[in-house]
Amino acid sequence: MNRSLGAMSTFLALFLAAALPAAADSFTFTSGAPDGRMATASRPDGSGGIEIESADDFILGAPTNLTSATFTGLLPTGAPLSSISQVTVEIYRVFPKDSTVPPSGKVPTRNNSPSDVAFDTRSTSDGSLNSSTAVLSGSFTAANSVLNGINPQPNQQTGGEGAVSGQEVQFSVDFNTPFSLPADHYFFVPQVELSNGNFFWLSTTHPAGPPASVLTPDLQEWIRNGNLDPDWLRVGTDIVGGTTFNAVFSLAGTTIPEPSSYLLFIGGLTIVGLSWRRSGLRG
Repeated sequence: MNRSLGAMSTFLALFLAAALPAAADSFTFTSGAPDGRMATASRPDGSGGIEIESADDFILGAPTNLTSATFTGLLPTGAPLSSISQVTVEIYRVFPKDSTVPPSGKVPTRNNSPSDVAFDTRSTSDGSLNSSTAVLSGSFTAANSVLNGINPQPNQQTGGEGAVSGQEVQFSVDFNTPFSLPADHYFFVPQVELSNGNFFWLSTTHPAGPPASVLTPDLQEWIRNGNLDPDWLRVGTDIVGGTTFNAVFSLAGTTIPEPSSYLLFIGGLTIVGLSWRRSGLRG
């Protein structure tokens, strides 16, 4: 082999090593454990009443397929797990994406809120989500709650609706069709419909700190109902006043390798083939 062909072979070996598609990495996120300060209702539109959506945020630094999640909340004391009739998970982007601008002005601010409409949704109602539950405690009390007091300004600050108790339950959900999400800042919205009573999503510390996943920025929990839609209120700042909350959930999935790495890999194979062909003809 002559020197020029040897140099070319070395170069191609290095090029292909750099161009090989990156393997998908695992992605996990956790917001923390229940802190007993707040419980917010969150239910789909149905027999339980008008829709209520509680939302907390997470960040994806790379395109990611979300395959599963957990969230923790309260069921009424003594309610059987069979009373769970529907579980839904919605993903929202951050306002002003997927939203009307300017907003209505019915709430103190839309800065850092979820957008007007969901980016994507999975639900047991259409088979795109499977759900299982585990009772963590037969009796758990949150010091404050939000269920009916979701009002446009100037009546948004109710202080909350007082303590609520129930069974502490963790929901584990698998997305039969993964959420395929670009790198961005998002909100996670779990909803549970019961045949009797309301599900309440439990809070955790804001801002999050280790061992929870640290977000920068860490946006606080938001809520709305069908009457306030498309606007949102901050659970802590707007409704309770003088405080902030996160909500308890975790996410798992895998990152999606960038398409450019596959193009580089294919291009490298093409160069190798042409180089070997030319060297064979010269030989």
